[in-house]
Amino acid sequence: MQWRNDTKGYGLVAITLHWLLAAALLGLFWLGTWMVDLGYYHNWYHEAPSLHKSIGVLVVGLMLLRLLWRWSNPKPAALGKSPMQNFLAESAHLTFYLLVILLGLSGYFISSAEGEAISVFGLFSIPALPWQFEQQADIAGEVHEIIAWTLIALVLLHLAAALKHHFINQDKTLKRMLTISKGDIL
Repeated sequence: MQWRNDTKGYGLVAITLHWLLAAALLGLFWLGTWMVDLGYYHNWYHEAPSLHKSIGVLVVGLMLLRLLWRWSNPKPAALGKSPMQNFLAESAHLTFYLLVILLGLSGYFISSAEGEAISVFGLFSIPALPWQFEQQADIAGEVHEIIAWTLIALVLLHLAAALKHHFINQDKTLKRMLTISKGDIL
C-alpha cells in the first residue's frame, strides 16, 4: 500500500484526507443550516453549535495537514488536455483550501464574539480572541454563511467536473481519487 503520491496518482494519505474533508464539510454544512433554525427549548439548541465548532476546528486542522501533505509530496500529472483546463482545476483546488481556512476563521470570530473559549469535544479549548469589535458576531456570521454557500457551489462544480471527466472524457481523474496509486514511491 502506497502512502505517498507519485506522478501517476494519489497515495493513501491524500485520498483519505480528501474524502474525510469532503464528508466533514458536507456534514458541517448540513449541521450549520439545521442548527440556525433550532428553537431555544430544542434538545440540540446548545449541543449542535458545540458539535459544529468542534468538527470545524478538526476540519481546519485536517486542511492544514492536507496542505502540508500536498506541498511535501509529488503532484500527480495533470490529465487535462488543455493548459486552461489544468489552470482551472488548480485554481479550484487552491480556492477550496482558501475557503475552508477562511470559513474556519470566520467561525472562530463568531465564537469569540462573546469572549468565550471554544471547547473542542471537551478535550481542550481554543482561547477566544483577546479583543472583539462592534457587531463581530453578526458580521462574522454573514461572512461565514457566504463562504459556506460559496464552498458548496464549488463542491458541486468539482463533482460535476469529476463526473464529466469520468463519463464524457473517460479519463482516470475520478479513479485516481478512488484508488491508491501503485507507483514505486513508498
